[in-house]
Amino acid sequence: MQGYVYVQTNDADANEAVVYRREEDGRLARLGSFLTGGKGSGAPHLPSQSSVVLHGENLFVTNAGSNDLTVFTIVGDELRALDVAASGGEAPRSVAVHEEHIYVLNTGGESNVSGFRFDGERLTELRGSRQQLGAGSDPAQIAFAPNGRTLLVSDRADAIHIVPLDEAFIAIRPQRHQSSGMTPYGFDIRDDGTVVVSEAAGAQAGKASASSYRLGDGALAPVSGAVASTRSEVCWAVISKDGRTAFVTNFGDGTVSSYAIGDDGSIELREAVAATTVDGKPGLRDEAVSADGRFLYALHADTGNVYGWKIAGDGTLAPIGSANGLPLTAAGLAAS
Repeated sequence: MQGYVYVQTNDADANEAVVYRREEDGRLARLGSFLTGGKGSGAPHLPSQSSVVLHGENLFVTNAGSNDLTVFTIVGDELRALDVAASGGEAPRSVAVHEEHIYVLNTGGESNVSGFRFDGERLTELRGSRQQLGAGSDPAQIAFAPNGRTLLVSDRADAIHIVPLDEAFIAIRPQRHQSSGMTPYGFDIRDDGTVVVSEAAGAQAGKASASSYRLGDGALAPVSGAVASTRSEVCWAVISKDGRTAFVTNFGDGTVSSYAIGDDGSIELREAVAATTVDGKPGLRDEAVSADGRFLYALHADTGNVYGWKIAGDGTLAPIGSANGLPLTAAGLAAS
């Protein structure tokens, strides 16, 4: 089954979305790039997860340099820009989508979340939806809970914010929860409300970890706290389609670790090194699982490559090669 992988260049002069075609065996072929109409930060290592998000036939890309959000429609192998909207703040680096509702995480200045409605062609701001995260926040990622009525925001200042939404999907005052581990970064949410969060541990060598939580009725309860991976700077996390494995990328040494997820939401380290890209070279970042659950892809920004692996039934990974040609500012990754 053919699919696609999408990455943004994060170029400071003219940001672009890059499209790769996924072949039946999982290998990638670069097809082209498409202007977002905005500007990236122009800096390597954009500190975010979900700066590129796929939802149905649309692709959403944050433009961290021009403070706006682009929405594309997918037309076969190509992208067509539909709208570019001001993000409601500075340095938007993450976006969350649930049906027609969109929330952007603005990370610069007074960091906030800002809501929009997408009618299939245009983005319209949800009046009254903007909520500040508070002084000292250093947010990384935003995502909807499975029911679409709550937002989660990871905060590298050792916190996770729960943002309830009212009946009109307008954000209500965020609730700050202390994180189980140091420097929570990326996360993913299982359909039953299990949240797995990666923890960079202040960039201390070999001290990275992951934690799990149970999300329900707007509350966040710890399940497994700070399960060490023995690796460095665990920054991004995705859960397999069967919900049994979490894959985390280790920025510090270019490896992928895997965690087993129990029925109760608990996690335990399965493989400290489940996969390797460029051994010992930092730069492994954003990742995504293909829509059919068969493949894992991850961006190694410091080499400009997207690496791929086939996911076995037991959650082990088998390499399928890489595709190159990206600038060292590249960020974000979404897969169909």
